[in-house]
Amino acid sequence: MRARGWEIRGTTRSPDRALALEGEGVRPFLFERGRPLPAEAFAGVTHVLVSIPPDEQGDPVLDRHGRDLRRLAGLAWVGWLGTTGVYGDRGGGWVEEDTPLDPSTARTDRRARAEAAWQASGLPVHLFRLAGIYGPGRNAILQLLDGTARRIVKPGQVFSRIHVEDIASTLEASMARPNPGRVYNVCDDEPAPPQDVVAFAAELLGVPPPPEEPFETAALSPVARSFYRDNRRVRNERIKAELGVRLAYPSYREGLRALLPIETGARTRS
Repeated sequence: MRARGWEIRGTTRSPDRALALEGEGVRPFLFERGRPLPAEAFAGVTHVLVSIPPDEQGDPVLDRHGRDLRRLAGLAWVGWLGTTGVYGDRGGGWVEEDTPLDPSTARTDRRARAEAAWQASGLPVHLFRLAGIYGPGRNAILQLLDGTARRIVKPGQVFSRIHVEDIASTLEASMARPNPGRVYNVCDDEPAPPQDVVAFAAELLGVPPPPEEPFETAALSPVARSFYRDNRRVRNERIKAELGVRLAYPSYREGLRALLPIETGARTRS
């Protein structure tokens, strides 16, 4: 977007990250619930993307700056990044955007309540429910190279996922075809067991995959174990039919193949 002449402003909690953003051509502002943005951050803004998760008090962006956003005469589009976790456990069944929400953890319940708050805000909000994100620096290939990959097996368990570049293309498509109030699932075409993803990454690297570990006896943190509580398959037809999205990585196979030279090249250079 910047290469096409857009002015980009961004927020961070870290002064060091603010300096890095400035070097990337982004005008940075420090923000967190206890440190609201100055008025100059909103001057002339037409599009707002919110990737900050809600906290126990609610959504910090909406709470601190909902009024400022509503004052923007030229505001055409607000995108809010949520999670498919708000659907809860469906026993491996399919969900779509109109499926009633049934969050099963405090984390996803906060997401569902934040969704409702944004929908009631009177702003031109578009909700994007993201599946598990992967991409450069965050994938099974890198986990294998770092020796942290595991193959946890829970029979019947699948996860939906999405490459970060396909998230970006979906957001851009929505900006081109705004439809305030609309909800979109953002995921690839193939929900898959997590152990299969690791095994495919190992095949690409030409290394043996880690041994399978039964979920019941695997040593997992409470947070890691909580991700296996829900089992569902997520449909993505709406982003294709309404936004014209064509996924660059319709499954983890295409995504990991594209990431292989990136991760192995970075390892070689380091």
